Amino acid sequence: MKKIIILIFLSFDLNAQNAYEIIEKSQNYTIGNSQKVDISITINRPKWERKMSLKAWSLGTNYSLILITAPSRDRGTVFLKKENEIWNWQPKIERIIKLPPSMMMQSWMGSDFTNDDLIRESSILDDYSHFLLGDTLIDNSSCFKIKLIPKDDAPVVWGKIITFIDKSFYFQRRSEFYDEEGELINIMKLSEIKLFNNKKLPSKITVIPIYENPDSKTTLIYNNIDFNININSNFFSKQNMKRIK
Repeated sequence: MKKIIILIFLSFDLNAQNAYEIIEKSQNYTIGNSQKVDISITINRPKWERKMSLKAWSLGTNYSLILITAPSRDRGTVFLKKENEIWNWQPKIERIIKLPPSMMMQSWMGSDFTNDDLIRESSILDDYSHFLLGDTLIDNSSCFKIKLIPKDDAPVVWGKIITFIDKSFYFQRRSEFYDEEGELINIMKLSEIKLFNNKKLPSKITVIPIYENPDSKTTLIYNNIDFNININSNFFSKQNMKRIK
């Protein structure tokens, strides 16, 4: 009986380790050491539509900077993540505001992305336990199905995430976000695979707020991605928020 129990625990450990390695490989493939991206965002509601453009730079998972370039009323707005701190530069009032962790679940610029989705305060590797649930097909592509459960002390906004990782290229095909009660809140679909710097990646991300308003959506389009750019941590400073273009 003891041998059976030991084998069960060993299988759980192996399952978690394999799932972690898949998520880690996915992050390394899709993010790289550093990158610069050109993005278009469209927010669709039943009675209106809003478009945005932005540029973003990142260094690993600890540093990121987002510059809004359109529309004109938001142009120049900047979000900065520097390790565990997140800041927002608002050019109209010429003020830098530090964002508290309590704002991470809130909508980013009125979209269906949360602040945490775009600015990445939480770490999908460090803040969650990972469990491989099996294999499935997403858009006719074989994928790993992985469950992410937040650790007890993790500063995360979701109660559970189910993500589907492409077996061939290790990018996400789909993710489902649940609250602490197990209710499905958002669905994220990744599609329209293109080649960016010799990497195959989804160029389109669609987020649907399935719980609150399934008739709405936010669509993010990657127009261009440059990997392994010449950049260091000094780029991600509050001073640079004011002058970046």
